[in-house]
Amino acid sequence: MPNIQGLPRKEKAMAVSKSQQKAVHKYVKANYDRIELTVPKGRKDTIKAHAGARGESVNSFIGRAIDETMERDSEN
Repeated sequence: MPNIQGLPRKEKAMAVSKSQQKAVHKYVKANYDRIELTVPKGRKDTIKAHAGARGESVNSFIGRAIDETMERDSEN
């Protein structure tokens, strides 16, 4: 499963230098918009478990849910 930069995820956490963190932050800022999502207490854990059971991150699950809903809505 790719991470937000489209690169394969590492199974083990590796030390990341400050310059690498800065470069990733700059890339994300230039290429992505952020959306804050507020859900009732406990719902986040339910969403996280659902996404994880399907091998997805919460972000990719929410993105897929939005894409599928928008596609379905435009068919009507």
